Amino acid sequence: MPNVHLTKPMQDYVEGQIRSGAYANLSEVVRAGVRLLMEKEGARQFYTLRADLEKARQDVEAGDFEEFDPVAYEPSAFAK
Repeated sequence: MPNVHLTKPMQDYVEGQIRSGAYANLSEVVRAGVRLLMEKEGARQFYTLRADLEKARQDVEAGDFEEFDPVAYEPSAFAK
C-alpha cells in the first residue's frame, strides 16, 4: 500500500513543500493530507447530525412525534 502515484503538478507541489522545510518527506505530506480528509469527514458527519437534529426539533415543534415508551421498547430491562 505505500506506493503513492502523483500527477506532475502534485509532485512539484510536494517537492516544493519539502524544499521549503514545511515537511521532511513525502510521508509527512501524505499524512497531513490524510489528516485533512479525516477532519473534513468528521465535519461532514457533524453537519449532517446537526441538520438531522434541526429536522427533529422542527418535527417536535410541529407536533409530529410519538411518545417513547422504554418499557415497551426493552421490557427485559425493566423486569423485576
